[in-house]
Amino acid sequence: MLPYANMPYGFPPAFCYPITESCMILLFLLSLLHAWKRGTGHVAYLLGGLGFGLLLEYVNVMSNAGYKYGQFWLMLGHAPDNIPVCIGMGWGIIIYTSRLVSDSRGLPLIAAAAFDALLALSIDLSMDVVAYRLHMWHWDWETRGPGLSPLTAQWFGIPYGNFFGWLCVVFFYSTFARALEKVHFRGRVITRIWQAITPLLSILISQLALWITLFPMSTWLHEKFNIASREKLIFLLVLFPILSIWGFKKRHRQQTAKLPAITWLVPGWFHLYFFAWLFIGDFAGENPWMTFFCVLNLLLGIFVHWWTHLRKPAIGS
Repeated sequence: MLPYANMPYGFPPAFCYPITESCMILLFLLSLLHAWKRGTGHVAYLLGGLGFGLLLEYVNVMSNAGYKYGQFWLMLGHAPDNIPVCIGMGWGIIIYTSRLVSDSRGLPLIAAAAFDALLALSIDLSMDVVAYRLHMWHWDWETRGPGLSPLTAQWFGIPYGNFFGWLCVVFFYSTFARALEKVHFRGRVITRIWQAITPLLSILISQLALWITLFPMSTWLHEKFNIASREKLIFLLVLFPILSIWGFKKRHRQQTAKLPAITWLVPGWFHLYFFAWLFIGDFAGENPWMTFFCVLNLLLGIFVHWWTHLRKPAIGS
């Protein structure tokens, strides 16, 4: 019996989930080690990304936002409305390493947040269509309307709103965290306390901004102008590259320090791991356009990170 209605793929081999979870935990620990060496602010930002990711996923699942998760080792909540802890770790390390890259380029605040969001989306585009077919999470197309195929609806079975949400989450958290970090206090103790609580404040403000964007604003746009998730996604995919390009032209300094290895380990693992499962899971033959875009996104991810590191000294630790 298939695990979900109208989904032609069964569960993946038993080793798939443990390997996935173990790798994400390892990458999180490596990121935490890097952050620990850099100080309180870095640790707080990484843990804030973890907390924000867990909160988002838990609220979405509990509010029946249209998807459920597969069962991993470490789960938060009660089945079937529980979420894998490694998903929160994934949010944390993607947000953290994206910022390391954008910070290294000396971009203005808004441009840096936009670039962070694009780097994160690049990873999600590589991951989602494959992880969905591995039943790591399942989008509930069966209740969204007649005639919707779980493999062809919107972006090969992934709602456009998912990608729009990724861009908003990373952009808001990156923006508000950076803005709050510009507030300075006298005294080492007070400064460290502020660094520690800044991510918490960033999460609260970002959650409010996200709620306004996804609900009142989205409802208004749909009712007044018939603008749905696809159009909003296209808008951000035009706006964020423009902001990023503007930021590269206006950046206030050139990078001289080495980029840490974690900045390519994290995106490299996500891109290559899920690209490998595209063929291991025998999904590549399903839809030539899906496979084409998976290959294109992998090449684009390689190019972006190659270009980012090319202009710098050799990778450091």
